[in-house]
Amino acid sequence: MEINYTYKCFKNTSSNIILNDLKGYDPYDALKSKYLAEIKIKLLRLGFTQILVYFPINIRTYLKIKKDINPKGLALILQAYSNALKIEIINENEYKEHTEEIARKLISLSSKEYSGYCWGFNFPWQDKTRFSKSHEPTIVNTSFIGNAFLDLYEITRKQKYLNIVKSSRHFILDDLNIYENENGICFSYTPIDKNIVHNASLLGVVLLARLSSITGNNEDRDIIEKCINFSLSYQRENGLWPYSLDKKTGNERMQIDFHQGFILDSLMDIVKYTGLNNRKLEIALKKGLLFYHNEQFEGGRSRWRWPRRWPVDIHHQAQGILTFCKAYEYFKEKKYLDKAEKIMDYTLENMYDERGFFYYQKWPFFTNKISYMRWSQAWMLLALSKFLTMKKN
Repeated sequence: MEINYTYKCFKNTSSNIILNDLKGYDPYDALKSKYLAEIKIKLLRLGFTQILVYFPINIRTYLKIKKDINPKGLALILQAYSNALKIEIINENEYKEHTEEIARKLISLSSKEYSGYCWGFNFPWQDKTRFSKSHEPTIVNTSFIGNAFLDLYEITRKQKYLNIVKSSRHFILDDLNIYENENGICFSYTPIDKNIVHNASLLGVVLLARLSSITGNNEDRDIIEKCINFSLSYQRENGLWPYSLDKKTGNERMQIDFHQGFILDSLMDIVKYTGLNNRKLEIALKKGLLFYHNEQFEGGRSRWRWPRRWPVDIHHQAQGILTFCKAYEYFKEKKYLDKAEKIMDYTLENMYDERGFFYYQKWPFFTNKISYMRWSQAWMLLALSKFLTMKKN
């Protein structure tokens, strides 16, 4: 794909996001409906949520679900603009205009009554293991948003943005539950659960590591190493990580999808910010990347949840681009940038609408063309910005 066309797609996607005033639907926003919000039965909540996740026609207006601002989506957009400024896709005035508005919104959307700044989703949600109220904070959202504020701090040098992340550190260390065994420790997903989820815990560790690299304070070093050791101990011989661990039964949930990319990104970032590296970690990264490269992608299209092939999901596509760009930065091996380019080419050819948005999922005989702000638009804006950064450098 011509690089000029990729630039155009970034600009058009950004314009579409701004045109919608940063608001949109989300695949998991079913329980924002006034008709579904009062349901108390877990299986019904989960069932209705899954129906909207997969239904190819957007019926949200009939369910009285309004477009809304998603905090995590804002963070991804902010990170994309920070990348774009570095390669001059946008100028300093545009960057200041967009990012200051996003920062204000993120501060106003932070969850209250916790030890520090933290964020959840703008809707209640039910999955297999938990029900979370609207704005119940998660380690995942707080990590992405914290890193977006650190991007903003590194560009503007405004102390208030760094102070926000210093505050978020207290949420991670003081409000989340910690599971510990002989392998190390793992942070919980939210303050209300004790779930053991590898990608979530490591995303939180990235924020601690990056903050330490900026402040020069290494007091979290032991925690960082224990979290790394914990998740490395659960990597399978073929390179994959289970999604989660049930501490009562010892059973592992095998949901192998874009979360593998989260883990790989996190480990590479932790090394970048701490200088911590050893043969065990390097082997884990190479094994994980080999599995991600060979098993989770067929050319430029992602598998759904390995080994299932369908559907091709836009979030998986975006994560593949981001992870292989990061791997190219980390290992300096061109095969990773080539893989990112294959995924980008497939995505722009098959899942991009010239009106400036990305389709949600592609199935063998039809395409779900619903546009979701966080899941589709924000993730692909970030992927486009990262890819363009790699190509320029």
